[in-house]
Amino acid sequence: MGKQRRARRAFTAEFKAEIVEVCRRGDRSMRQVAKDFDLTETAVRDWVRQADLDAGTRTDGLTSTERDELARLRRENRRLAEDVEILKRATAFFAKETR
Repeated sequence: MGKQRRARRAFTAEFKAEIVEVCRRGDRSMRQVAKDFDLTETAVRDWVRQADLDAGTRTDGLTSTERDELARLRRENRRLAEDVEILKRATAFFAKETR
């Protein structure tokens, strides 16, 4: 039997920043920090990577601001596409009635 999956947890921005700071001190590896705080190593690596992107020390991904904007634009695009679909149906309905 496989390993049981852990329930998804949410962490505050302050907690993530604290973990990133602990990693940057350099006295412990990311693996050890993850183990000490009962986190996955992947999560810790992702938080450090995102902090580097936000700080401008990396350029191989989106900053948090860009991610937020992209998510907002995708939601808006989805809503507008739904609006267009509703308008198409309404146009077809009223076109039938006027005949």
